[in-house]
Amino acid sequence: MSHFIAPSILAADFTNLQHDLDMINSSDADFLHVDVMDGVFVPAISFGQSIVRQMKAACSKPLDVHLMIIDPDRYIKEFAEAGASIITVHYEACTHLHRTIQLIKSYGCKAGVALNPHTSGKLLDPILEDLDLVCVMSVNPGFGGQKFIYSALEKISYLRSQIRTKNLATLIEVDGGVGLQNAEKVLQAGADVLVAGSAVFKSERPIDTIRSLKEIGNHTLNV
Repeated sequence: MSHFIAPSILAADFTNLQHDLDMINSSDADFLHVDVMDGVFVPAISFGQSIVRQMKAACSKPLDVHLMIIDPDRYIKEFAEAGASIITVHYEACTHLHRTIQLIKSYGCKAGVALNPHTSGKLLDPILEDLDLVCVMSVNPGFGGQKFIYSALEKISYLRSQIRTKNLATLIEVDGGVGLQNAEKVLQAGADVLVAGSAVFKSERPIDTIRSLKEIGNHTLNV
């Protein structure tokens, strides 16, 4: 199975955002990863629904919207209407996770759940069959440019084994510190989607970097 590349717009140049979106449009990227941060669930604040709506108008790639916010149910409808194709919420931020997943799907979006580095993948066992995507955080969420936490590889492998055992189509996305230096290991562990922020937008040749990430050989998933 070919893997997917989702450049993270958080690492883009916001003084020239249209230029970076045009670059993504002309690249081999599969999604645009959009981190929404509220300054409460994570320390940083990014942007809200109006900016996501403008990104949707300017970007030809599906928007992969990652809500790093508390009480995400309040805003799911608005982000769906702003143009999200995928909406991912954090396990740690949801009191009634199954209800939240069904709410996302009710607005026609794919539903994902993100796990912070300290959160066990086993906690998703009861709901894995309802998910379109699991986002494994390989850094502590909130800031770009952090170093990859290699214990994430074990979590990826566990989730891959569960997905295979249950014969599910759920994708495993890995977010944080991913680049050409470790992408092959991440894919071998069982990832399907690589989120790359600084690795792409800080590159001198970002289109070539995306292509290189995309062309990493057909990966063998661990069981």
